[in-house]
Amino acid sequence: MKTLRFGGWTVSVSTLLAVAAVAALAALFGSMKYSESPGFCNSCHIMAPYYQAWKDSKHGHVKCVECHYPPGSKKTLLWKKFQAMSQVAKYVTRTYSSRPFAEVEDASCLRSGCHSTRLLEGRVRAKTGIGFDHRPHLTEVRRGRRLRCVSCHSQVMVGSHIEVTYSSCYLCHFKGRGEGRNLKTLAGCRGCHEVPSQTVKIGDMTYNHRDFVTKQGLGCLDCHSQVVSGKGEARQERCLTCHNQPEKIARFNDIPFIHDNHVTKHNVACLHCHDEIRHGFAGDRAAVVPALGHGAAGLPAAPAPGGGAQLGQAPGMSFECSFCHENKHAGPRAMYSGAAAALGLPRMPSPMFLAQVDCGGCHYEKRGGGADAEFAGFDYRASDQACVKCHGPAYKGVWQETKDELASGLQGLRGRIKAAREALAQAQGAPAERARQAVARAERLERFVALGHGEHNIYLAAATLRRADALLTEAGEALQAKLPDISETPLLSGRFCAVLCHQRVGVKVPPESVKAFGKVMPHKAHTELMGCVSCHEIGGHKKVPLRRDVKSTCRNCHKN
Repeated sequence: MKTLRFGGWTVSVSTLLAVAAVAALAALFGSMKYSESPGFCNSCHIMAPYYQAWKDSKHGHVKCVECHYPPGSKKTLLWKKFQAMSQVAKYVTRTYSSRPFAEVEDASCLRSGCHSTRLLEGRVRAKTGIGFDHRPHLTEVRRGRRLRCVSCHSQVMVGSHIEVTYSSCYLCHFKGRGEGRNLKTLAGCRGCHEVPSQTVKIGDMTYNHRDFVTKQGLGCLDCHSQVVSGKGEARQERCLTCHNQPEKIARFNDIPFIHDNHVTKHNVACLHCHDEIRHGFAGDRAAVVPALGHGAAGLPAAPAPGGGAQLGQAPGMSFECSFCHENKHAGPRAMYSGAAAALGLPRMPSPMFLAQVDCGGCHYEKRGGGADAEFAGFDYRASDQACVKCHGPAYKGVWQETKDELASGLQGLRGRIKAAREALAQAQGAPAERARQAVARAERLERFVALGHGEHNIYLAAATLRRADALLTEAGEALQAKLPDISETPLLSGRFCAVLCHQRVGVKVPPESVKAFGKVMPHKAHTELMGCVSCHEIGGHKKVPLRRDVKSTCRNCHKN
């Protein structure tokens, strides 16, 4: 037997070979174990964002191989090992792709100790409040597609890993299901959402969805018809991200094959191919900012005369109609949203705007159609039953009475404008110029109420008429001209609340007496003598604080 000497040691060759073999096996075993660690995955710099997303996620305690190597036979494990080593070879030789792709199979998610009971849980509610049942989505064909776990749980998202990508849900539930008022969502709104049970406060009102949905029988889309945007198209150029073979690109229109090969067989997430569909309200309407979102907002607003702030300005969404029909709904939109700062008016949104009721809440009576609809189209007019539909029989006739009050207020204002114009024709000098500017501003406000259809927001319409009336009073004083007095008109005096709504729903207005400044005041007697605005500011629904100068109003009558 051959031996080798190392210093004072004599070692046989066979022993040396055995030690070397053991060391090699230990090194190989150690390398294999290390190759299964997340740290090994992160040794390639292109893996840094994926590693960080995994580390910061709720799966951060699970090794990469637990998901990317599905449970199975040793043969499967060896094949996955070979694939992994081939990726290492590509990295070393710089032949790798900068966008690596790895599959996660359902078996990895549903293995024992992970989510093995998910299919047995039935309907669950996500932290976002969305109801969902895993079983039908994973065991049944949905819209002709066999889904996988990663169809909804995206493989990588910024700051998370294997999390729900709701945009994937929207593709199934909304794509090809219509738009706007014609949207027919898969499973319906209540297939995912429950009717909110809590009573919420919107502005100065309390509101509960169940009163409308259960008592009035309304559907979600009766009010909220503009909550989906995007069409979820799959563009052919997306294919080139992964494929460059002409024979594969040629199968772009073979939809069943595309979905079966990508979604079912290779667990590709939907958003790798499809454009995003967005779902929800565009912006926080409760903030009541001039920049309105899609939905009740409508089309972009017209520039304000002389530049500066825009009336109901709405950057963001653009529509094909705007190429020819510009700002057709600027007035109604500004009236409804209360975004009329360009007119020097306070922000005073309609209560229905704050409740995120779209135009379709009232405009649902179809006009036009028939044989001409193919070329002339059709639209939806406001229905006189809209108030009843939501608020009940007590409100029957409110819409028409509101329009009648507006017509009366506008008629009186136009009479004052006419008288002021006649006085201006005989006037000259600086006072005349000041009066001319005041009259011009009053005319602009009158147009806003008329063309913005003040019934969209009776509170802002009334405030606008009062502002116009005050401008005409200034003009009359400057011209030393007597103009018609319209101060007792309900919209100007403030009595319109009691006239239009309160008496219908049983609200006792005014109360017999109230306590003010430490004294009991006969409130009802005062309302018979003067309008509400003599003492109160009217800033919207239930917003009627005392005027700051109310004591001087009292002294005008009560000298002592």
